[in-house]
This record gives sequence, C-alpha cells and structure tokens, in this order.
Amino acid sequence: MSCNGTGGIRALHGAACCTIPCLETLDQTRMTARTIPLADLCLAELRPCDFAARIGHGRAVGHAAGRSQGHKRARLALAIAGAIALPAFAAPGSWSALQVGDAVAGTSAPEPMPFERTGDSFPGSAFYYLELPAPPPGLGEGIHSDADAAPQGENLALPVARALRIDNSGVDRTRAEQCLTAAIYYEAASEPEAGQRAVAQVVLNRVAHPAYPKTVCGVIYQGSERPSGCQFSFTCDGALARRPERMFWDRAAQVARQALAGYVYAPVGLATHYHTVAVHPYWAPSLHYLSTIGAHRFYSFNGPAGQSGAFRFAYLGGEPLPAPHRRDDTAATAAASAALDPLAIQRAYEEGLARARASGLGGLAPGLVKASAAPLATPTYTSELSARGGDTLYQGSNLPEATGVRPEYRESGRWIANPAQ
Repeated sequence: MSCNGTGGIRALHGAACCTIPCLETLDQTRMTARTIPLADLCLAELRPCDFAARIGHGRAVGHAAGRSQGHKRARLALAIAGAIALPAFAAPGSWSALQVGDAVAGTSAPEPMPFERTGDSFPGSAFYYLELPAPPPGLGEGIHSDADAAPQGENLALPVARALRIDNSGVDRTRAEQCLTAAIYYEAASEPEAGQRAVAQVVLNRVAHPAYPKTVCGVIYQGSERPSGCQFSFTCDGALARRPERMFWDRAAQVARQALAGYVYAPVGLATHYHTVAVHPYWAPSLHYLSTIGAHRFYSFNGPAGQSGAFRFAYLGGEPLPAPHRRDDTAATAAASAALDPLAIQRAYEEGLARARASGLGGLAPGLVKASAAPLATPTYTSELSARGGDTLYQGSNLPEATGVRPEYRESGRWIANPAQ
C-alpha cells in the first residue's frame, strides 16, 4: 500500500484495490510510503477521523530552479570550451598562439650595404653609393626650338632620309598604297612593326634615288619580267598566288599609309638594299652595312651613290599598274637587269665622279652641280617689243642711279662665298 498524490491510500493485493482515508499516523508535511498488512487494514474497523492536509511543492520548485541553473552553467562552460578550442582547430599546424616573434632568431643574415663590404669601404663611401634624385630642370633647360641647329653626335652620323609625301589623290595614291602594302606584307608580314617600317623606307629610298624608277609600283615590280631579275623576290617566285590573310594585310596597309604620308624610319638611314639573315648575297661585303632589324640586314651604297646628295625626295606621280610585268627574256631586258646590279651602280657613280673631277668639277660636293659662269643669252623678242626697246624695257633703267640698283643692294642674291671652291 502507498499514499497517492491526492491524500488517499491505495491498497494493492494482486488485482484488488481499495481506497481508504489516510491514517493519522501519516506525516502531513512529508508523504512517505508505509507497508501495512492487508488483513489488518481490511478486517479491522478503524475509527474515522478528520483529515486536513496541505501539500506543498516547495521542494519540487527548488529542484526545477536548480536544474535550470545547472543547465545554464553547462551551456556557459560549453561556450567557453568552444571559444578556446575553435582557433586551435582552425589554425594551421605551425601556428602557435603563444609564440612571440624574436628578431634575433632569424635564420638569414641581412645583406650588407655596398659601403659595408670589405674592400668597398673608404672615407665618404656612403655618399658615393647613395642615389640622389635628379634635380629638377632649371629655368630654360630642356627647351628645344626648331630654329636651332641640328645636334651633332655619333648617333646622328648616319644620313637620314627625308619625308616623301604622296598627296596625289585618285589613281596614283591608290596604286602606290596597294604596291607598298604588298611589298610590306610579302616581305615582312611576320616581322614586328620596326621591320615593316624598315622595308617601306627602303622602297621610298629607291624612289628617291636616280638609279631606280620614280614610282612606288615601278620600284617594287622592277625586273619582275625575268625569273631571276626581280628586285623583290615575291614579284617573281609565285608568292603573289597565295591569298593574303586579312589581319596581316590590314597591318601592312597601316604602315604603308603612314610611310606615304611622310613618316621616316630613321634607323635604316638611306638604305637601298636588304636581305634575310638566312642568306648571304655576293654584293653584301661591297655595300655599307647599317643594321639588322628583325630578320633582315640593311645596306646602303658606298661612295657617292649612297650620299644624301644623290637622293631627291620628290614624288612626280605616274604610277603604273600594281602588278608584275609580262615575261620578257630578250637581250635588252637582260642588259637592263644587269645594270641594276648594286656593284655596277656603285662603279657608275664612282666613274661619273672621276670624270667630273677631271673636267674641273672635282671640288663639288656630291649631288651639287656647278652653275655655268657664261652670261645668259638675250631672250628673243617679237618685232613689236624690239621696236619698243627690246631687253632694255626690263633692265630697270628708270630706277635711281645709272645701274638702276643702289650699291648696297647690287650683290643681293649672290653667294657670299662659292660653295664649290
């Protein structure tokens, strides 16, 4: 038998059960279970009694509050443990939170300064190795005027070509651009921009030289009528049968347009010949080597044929068709091709200079022609002008003084010193 939570007593015996009032012997403040013989309980008649009890749940509430505080402490302890353990799990294996860096414990020694090395130290060496910033330019420094004389130096010893502008519109401009683009593409399509500009400059230098045609297409397709006489190999080796790539063609066309607009590529100077580094033509040792740009070696004429006075950078127009010439194997064509040999051109100029010196023109600079000292012939006038005075009408006899020109202006327009002497 045990007391239930409602103040009664339940007696259990097998399946039998009865409920009786609680005995006075039960503690009213603390319900405890007692064991009473079933016979005494059921057979003996007990005296009824009044029962009043107040069941308090103070201990149960105390137990619940204790359990709540314990849970809070457990959660706090778990949070602290997680805060300590999480960085240790997340950090790399070599990480140590409690290790303090030590500058003395470094494994590599510092590199000494130049003036700290043995043999490099001397009084004032620290200032010798010190790099000071360049001072700012002073007033008037670094200013260049186009009116100043051209600077002289070793790098400027190479004669530079002048601009050759082809401003002609229409047929001449279109043909010249097409021919020059083809030369740049088939000769230097895979070259850098410098290599392509060098090839274009060689073509224009030949246009300005009297030994070659005066047009761009004429220079490029010169000798294309013979299988072995072409000046540019692509004009007679079948390369024109290949369809050009659009991207490389547009790139070559841009260089051609700039060259025809007056762009001068100075590094090749007055070069008129070039060849790839894979070959060595017979004429290479006899010409003046200038430089190697990309895959080509560039040369100019030796002697008077390669001096700046032999070039005339003036375009006259008259471009032929931008295509190779018809095949012609006649003797006249063979002779013309032989005359284009660079060594023959050099010899021709040297022989011409020797003849000029023999005739009294030896003091002339290359490219200059001595003016004739003979007086000019009197112009021929019509009968009407001759009746009115002829040449005297144009001599200025009505000006002050007898000669018509004041003494301080009589020598105006004449050379102070003859450049040929």
